[in-house]
Formats: sequence, C-alpha cells, structure tokens
Amino acid sequence: MPIFVLLADDHQMTRDGLGAFLAQQGFKVNSNASNGQEAVRLAGELQPDVAVLDLAMPIVNGLEAAREIQKISPKTKTIFLTMHNENHYILEALRSGAKGFVTKTHAAEDLVQAIRDAVRGKMYLSPEVSRAVVEAYQAKEALPMDPLTPRERQVLQLVAEGKTTKEAAATLQISVKTAETHRTRIMEKLNVHETAGLVRYAIRRGIIQP
Repeated sequence: MPIFVLLADDHQMTRDGLGAFLAQQGFKVNSNASNGQEAVRLAGELQPDVAVLDLAMPIVNGLEAAREIQKISPKTKTIFLTMHNENHYILEALRSGAKGFVTKTHAAEDLVQAIRDAVRGKMYLSPEVSRAVVEAYQAKEALPMDPLTPRERQVLQLVAEGKTTKEAAATLQISVKTAETHRTRIMEKLNVHETAGLVRYAIRRGIIQP
C-alpha cells in the first residue's frame, strides 16, 4: 500500500504543487488542510501515515497541530516543512516529537526522503538544519519549558494574530467567558500585562512568525 501523506499549508499553490509532486512519487496525498485546525481534524478522520505541516499556519500553528495529531493519531509521523530555520524553531519542532524538519529551499527531494525515513522510524533534517541543531547543542541553547496549556497556547496564537477575545472564542468554539479566563491566566503565568508582550512571547516561542 502507498504511504498516505496529509499535507497542510496555508498557501494553496504550495499544497497543489507539492501534492502533485508527491503523488507522482507514488504517495497517496490529501492536501486539503489550509491551517492547523483543519490538519488536526483531517488527521483524526483519516489517520495518515505522515503529516507534513507548515510551521506558520493560522488558527493553530504547526507546532501545536503536531502535538494534537500525536494524541488523536499516534501512528502518524509529523514532518515540518518551513522557510524558517532559526534554532529556536528547530528545537521546538524536535521537542514536539517531529520526525523531520525540511526547509522550503530544499523541499521536493528532501521531503520525499524525509517521508520515507519517518515511516521507517528514522529522523530526517535538511543539511542546514542539522548544522543548526549541532550548534544549538554545543551552545546548550534551549528555551525554558512553556508554562501554558495546549488550549492557552491556542488562545495566545489567536490573540497574537490580532483576534479579539470574542473572535478567539468563536474560532475555538468556546464561550467568551472561557476565552477571557484563558487570556487572564496566560498573562498571569507569563507576567505580561499588555498584548504587545503576548505577541513578543508568541514570536519567541515560534507560535507565530514575525
């Protein structure tokens, strides 16, 4: 049976182009996810072998989507496909349990190899990503553990993207009061008192991109 790949990216041209390329390589591809929320939903429904996720996606980012996918579809291996190769993004991706990190500058062939390696239980990193990981390790570079819950990270992303509390509540299908409670707890945990501080934290953690 062909390897079943779920491809999630907020740019349709990327999904269409890579989806067609992967299909030509013999993979079965679903490329209907345009954000992290849709990726999680489709992963739960379809149980793909591999989920290829863009790091920067609206509503739910790739890091959070990867964590949720591992809960609802444990057999699915996650690979990040992104233009960002800064150390903190790579370290957060590896911390999320990803089996691959491929930069879009080397997308096609690298991605095919990453998918095949992931299915075999191996890890694949683009060459420049491998160097960044080694450098980060040598410098003992690491972010402190994130004190936020998964739901708080989702609320934080939406707020950092400019959504109001009411809009965030509607997107996550929770009450406005619950969303307000999450926002208050986020600010208390991070000791942040204004939205700008939340945005800076979200960028630093790779939750959103500048």
